[in-house]
Amino acid sequence: MPKIKISKQKCTEIFERLAKTWPHAKCELVHNTHFQLLLAVMLSAQTTDKSVNKALEPLFIKKPHFSSKDLIKMGEDKFYEAIRQIGLAPTKAKNALAMAKILEEKHGGMVPNDRDLLEELPGVGRKTANVVLNVLFQHPLIAVDTHVERVAKRLGLASSEASRLEVEEALMKAVPEKYLVDVHHWLIFHGRYLCIARKPRCLDCPIQDICPKRLLTSSSR
Repeated sequence: MPKIKISKQKCTEIFERLAKTWPHAKCELVHNTHFQLLLAVMLSAQTTDKSVNKALEPLFIKKPHFSSKDLIKMGEDKFYEAIRQIGLAPTKAKNALAMAKILEEKHGGMVPNDRDLLEELPGVGRKTANVVLNVLFQHPLIAVDTHVERVAKRLGLASSEASRLEVEEALMKAVPEKYLVDVHHWLIFHGRYLCIARKPRCLDCPIQDICPKRLLTSSSR
């Protein structure tokens, strides 16, 4: 497929339409506290938000303010039993307990509003840090998951060969500044509910008429 080029004007139009399509898009990981969001995002790697919500729901119902202290008291084995149905549960349980201990020892149980400090925590990489900083502290950051990566590449905002870091950098340049705090959620919802991996719902898409991938596909028929 030829390299897709997209004009600044068309790029702006894309995000204006996404803003209108997904005005109520938000993080779908259920949480009551900063710690709970950090924990949920860590657990969501290579699994669905629904699976994480289902696993954590009993804990959060029993303890609505389930904290790092509660996780430490619970222990790795019991926490593993609670999340065993999600992907990579043994590793995630181990990292979660280590993360909770560091929060208590170094940060008074508080989730740091700082990328470097977040990425020092076990199980926290760039994507997790971006989600936490964006959702909890309103940083203008874009966390690139499978949905964001797919949509960005289909729209020609990043090359098909780009790494996730390169996709993030490309989006940070392409997205108008006024949209940077919210665009992460729009892209996720768009990829999750319309621009899905198999059989994307192009006929229902609000940007089908200016989507470079769809235009290229149509012209090749």
